[in-house]
Amino acid sequence: MNDCAICVKDVSKIYKLYDKRADRIVDALGFSHKKRYKEHHALKNVSFEVKKGETIGIIGTNGSGKSTILKIITGIVTPTGGEVKIEGRISALLELGAGFNMEYTGIENVYLNGSMIGFTKEEIDSRLDAILEFADIGEFVYQPVKTYSSGMFVRLAFAVAINIDPEILIVDEALSVGDVFFQNKCYKKFEEFKQLGKTIIFVSHDLGSINRYCDRVILLNKGDKIAEGNPKEMINLYKKILAKPAEKISVQEISKDGRETGSWRSHYELNPSCTEYGNGAATIIDFALVDEDGELSSSIFKGNRFQIKSKVEFHEELQNPIFTFTFKTIKGVDVTGSNTMIEKIDTGIVRRGDVMVATFEQEMYLQGGEYLLSVSCTGFDAAGEFQVYHRLYDVCSVTVISDKDTVGFYDMNSTTTVERL
Repeated sequence: MNDCAICVKDVSKIYKLYDKRADRIVDALGFSHKKRYKEHHALKNVSFEVKKGETIGIIGTNGSGKSTILKIITGIVTPTGGEVKIEGRISALLELGAGFNMEYTGIENVYLNGSMIGFTKEEIDSRLDAILEFADIGEFVYQPVKTYSSGMFVRLAFAVAINIDPEILIVDEALSVGDVFFQNKCYKKFEEFKQLGKTIIFVSHDLGSINRYCDRVILLNKGDKIAEGNPKEMINLYKKILAKPAEKISVQEISKDGRETGSWRSHYELNPSCTEYGNGAATIIDFALVDEDGELSSSIFKGNRFQIKSKVEFHEELQNPIFTFTFKTIKGVDVTGSNTMIEKIDTGIVRRGDVMVATFEQEMYLQGGEYLLSVSCTGFDAAGEFQVYHRLYDVCSVTVISDKDTVGFYDMNSTTTVERL
């Protein structure tokens, strides 16, 4: 294998899905020659190599086969076809605590879990202090784990997995366990592993972390390996899959009113709990986020230019309607936004049946993470009273992908110098 730590060659995995438990029993006993199951192809002839010292990300939608390939690599699941070759000792952060005995104390489970991975008692002894310091659960380590809170349980399980000095680390969404301080500790340990030249396979829906930590990314979709390459290219391709690639279109291909080629909003996962109201004078008939490549996308790279488009149909004559947008955190805190009145745009008089499209173009300097987008059309009546014609609160989520986050919600994009006097 030379410099390869992991070699995956033509790996397939087929699961048998039974409608009834009795069918599974009959099939297992071989009492029937009739096929009583449906085949689910979780992986289809997937091949890739991971070089020693590389950090490889695996991304894809739910059901794409990400967790299945990790379980095959770690030996938890046997492939239906193909083979996997490993060079080096593996530690896997998959189902944290899966090997724990709930009746044993924390200390006993440390030794149990370590021995399952292949360590001797002496090797675990030498790492025990580091494990307990990392878990930081105090005297509870001497109590049965069945008495632990869920937070204490995952802290200990993570501490065992991360502190056994493996040559290969397999991580499946495990860096987001515990409170914010423990998560910070987990990411520091992850970075330490990278600096030590460990081989890492990292599966996550957090595209910011994939972009920040990975040298190369593999994209899976419905059991197929679609492509592999640098993180930004693969994330962009993943965004197109999320935006229904079979109907892939760019905003330039859409007519001005959007009626000829279908709606923009159909390319986004809409919030089923979106709050919608207004007096009926206008209707937001469509909206879009457009990334730096002119593609409809709900994921924007930090530092890149992007557009928010809002298309409104008017049902009566109005003077200077106001188009707006707002970004909120997932906790409901307003972060930023603008409108045509703030931007000093005179929208003029609109008449019944008119359709207008407002486009806000700007650079994305929110910190990496998830946000909610709201759009609205408002204005003032003849008496000067504020009116909401139509408003869509939290209509869809927006992911900001970042490899550098500063303090707070917003990055001021500072130019920094340090001089020695």
